[in-house]
Amino acid sequence: MGKFVIKKTKSGVKFDLKATNGQVIATSEVYTTLANCKKGIASVVKNAPVANIEDQTVEGYAVLKNPKFELYTDKAGEFRFRLKATNGQIVAVGEGYTTKPNCEKGIASVAKNAVDAPIEVVD
Repeated sequence: MGKFVIKKTKSGVKFDLKATNGQVIATSEVYTTLANCKKGIASVVKNAPVANIEDQTVEGYAVLKNPKFELYTDKAGEFRFRLKATNGQIVAVGEGYTTKPNCEKGIASVAKNAVDAPIEVVD
């Protein structure tokens, strides 16, 4: 089972969603308060399991309604994803992947691991 790990940064707090093996599979923005960070986690828990995948790497892709995972390529040519909540805000992003199938596995891992993930706050 995965877990959310909240940690302090220079300008606030952020969370990482870690898979069972301890690998970070999604990261949040930096929030100004712990309460807002926890709201971000709640949004991932709610939206990730039901979000469809909008594959922006294919020409003429269909724009899907939120919540959704946007799968795209970055300037370095790596495959990445971002999870958008129902209101269109980005609540989590993934790392860069060298292949599209691995990025899709990352998305599936977020959808699976977020559901019952406990929250751990570290200093």
